[in-house]
Amino acid sequence: MPNRHDHGHATPPEARSGLDPFEKAELPPPPRPRGLSWIGVVGPGVIVLGASIGSGEFLLGPAAFVQYGLVLLWVTLVAAFLQTVFNTELMRWTMATGEPVVTGFMRTGRWAPFWAWFYALLYFLQVGWPGWAGAAAGAIFFLIFRDLAGPDQANLVYLIGVGTFVVCVAILLFGKRIERTLEILNWVLVAAIIGGFLILAAIFVSPDTWVSAGAGLVGYDPTAGAFRFIPEGVDWFLIGAFAAYSGAGGVINLTLSNWARDKGYGMGGRAGYIPAALGGERTRLATTGYTFEPTPEAMERWKGWWRIVRADQWIVYFVGAMLGMVLPAVLYVTFIEGGTDIRGLSVAAALADAMATREGAIFGGAIALMGVWVLFKTQLDIIEGMTRSITDILWTGSRRVREVRGGDVRFVYYTVLGLLALWGIVALALAQPIFLLQLGANMAGIVFVVSSLHLLHINTRLLPPEIRPPLWRRVALVAMSLFYGAFVLLWLWGGPV
Repeated sequence: MPNRHDHGHATPPEARSGLDPFEKAELPPPPRPRGLSWIGVVGPGVIVLGASIGSGEFLLGPAAFVQYGLVLLWVTLVAAFLQTVFNTELMRWTMATGEPVVTGFMRTGRWAPFWAWFYALLYFLQVGWPGWAGAAAGAIFFLIFRDLAGPDQANLVYLIGVGTFVVCVAILLFGKRIERTLEILNWVLVAAIIGGFLILAAIFVSPDTWVSAGAGLVGYDPTAGAFRFIPEGVDWFLIGAFAAYSGAGGVINLTLSNWARDKGYGMGGRAGYIPAALGGERTRLATTGYTFEPTPEAMERWKGWWRIVRADQWIVYFVGAMLGMVLPAVLYVTFIEGGTDIRGLSVAAALADAMATREGAIFGGAIALMGVWVLFKTQLDIIEGMTRSITDILWTGSRRVREVRGGDVRFVYYTVLGLLALWGIVALALAQPIFLLQLGANMAGIVFVVSSLHLLHINTRLLPPEIRPPLWRRVALVAMSLFYGAFVLLWLWGGPV
């Protein structure tokens, strides 16, 4: 049966799944930032970094380090490196085509709807649980009552979590370009949180703890005088979650390509963006991607865009992810006794309570306030990212969806957001927030196993040969699949066999 794009010519590889073929266009020229102007040019990296700080760095990482020690920091180093390579490859696709990466995945094989449903399901299974708002509620409870929430306060914590979640949804109604709103908020978040933790760590963390942290980055335990990559008797459900959320995690990383498109990176400058409901103007959002002729001028422009991507990912994301994990880790192990299981309704307030007891209420209050801001902002990024990605899947994959309300993408975006908001209110009542976060994080490991190989496929098969990834990056994507595959298997089997 002939493809609908066959008109006497062979179907282009990117159109064999049923999506429209790429349109020819010129690659836009990149900006040439200097000095402080770099802050306005980088952006997607700081959004995904802001999302990562609230899950792995502030909750799952500390839970793992307090229970098993800083020797696990090597996992963070490996994960952050592999994720940074993965992120730059996501942005390679978007810069080259103007499409979010899931649209690229939908161009695989001959049935785009399968991949649309597959990745939409992964989004739901990983981040369809508003555990960040629930965890923030524990920190808000501590700020109000100066005490940790227990089982008797579960209903009140739930109501605080719902209120936090609803505020996150409401913020997404305002602004002009939603990506820009998130970018500004995340610059404030990252600067305040990393700066605050750096000051506190400099004051309270002992030299021995810093040495242990440095040794932990290579899996060495100074107290045992030996390399100890995985402590005995670990909870693989926790460790698998910690590994996946060391950095961003799964579909959170995938959404980076959507934000890069809206930021206007490469061909994303021709694709349009999703505007806000209040303050945003109706814009055209492209329904298919683009391709450019790799002329000498175009390749010079391509190198200019790569310069920006490297700064966005290696300087902002990688360095930020490492600091965001190490600084809370050394503070947690300084103030909370080793071997303690801090998972529970008050996981986000555990450090605040310990610091208030030993150093005074002002320090406990500062940590609790930081916890509320981190988790609130992370929940905002997560709900927006999931809404954006599902909107893009529907927009690309369905002509009928594109014709609703005369082709206004805002109607699709806010319909999806409303449905996710209603589900979130229900999901918050199903289990403790930290369990929801661990469940989502382990799903992120599965996302990495599949999507790293899928990304390798589309970047080496559907892009022009001149802009395909070099061999070392291809090897890194395979290594990423194997790395996270090991943690997923250990989680499913409960430990090494």
